[in-house]
Amino acid sequence: MSNIVSGPDGKPRCAWCQTVDAFFPYHDCEWGFPVEDDIRLFEKICLEGFQSGLSWRTILDKRENFRQAFHHFDFHRVAKFTQRDVNRLLKNEGIIRHRGKIEATINNAKCAIQMVENEGSLAAFFWSYEPNEKKLPPPQSQTTSVESVALSKELKKRGWKFVGPTTVYSFMQAMGLINDHVEGCVTRKQVAKARKQFSRPA
Repeated sequence: MSNIVSGPDGKPRCAWCQTVDAFFPYHDCEWGFPVEDDIRLFEKICLEGFQSGLSWRTILDKRENFRQAFHHFDFHRVAKFTQRDVNRLLKNEGIIRHRGKIEATINNAKCAIQMVENEGSLAAFFWSYEPNEKKLPPPQSQTTSVESVALSKELKKRGWKFVGPTTVYSFMQAMGLINDHVEGCVTRKQVAKARKQFSRPA
């Protein structure tokens, strides 16, 4: 099957893992497992924004640098960044030095604070867009969905930036709002179990 590749342990994985060795642990331990932690959710949607036009390999290679540069994506701290911080980050070779994306992250941190005040948590808001599992198409057969379009539209309405439907769909895949591991992938069953045991934030 072209959508399956053998992992280091000989067990089947999603084929995209074979691109680079670092993808295997990310795939096995993170991608698709449900997340309710607001900081992790904020980090991921910001990194997906930085990935726009680039590859996830580039972002994953620089993820620890991003975490150091943005105070581990504590949005309360990032929201206080000033123009001096923007200038500092533009000189940081360890991250993606894109002014628009850096400024969007600071902007989105402010939006995140407002969202927590209005919704109780980022998790409660994001998980309200979880698709109906019974209506999902085959895994990894699309790059946007009705839900990602709706979520993108609402985020933009609330002032968020770099949150287009494709970016949002990638975020939903990674944070476990859907189980997009392909049939036959050894991690698909693990994610399905984790999602079944997961208490949806309200």
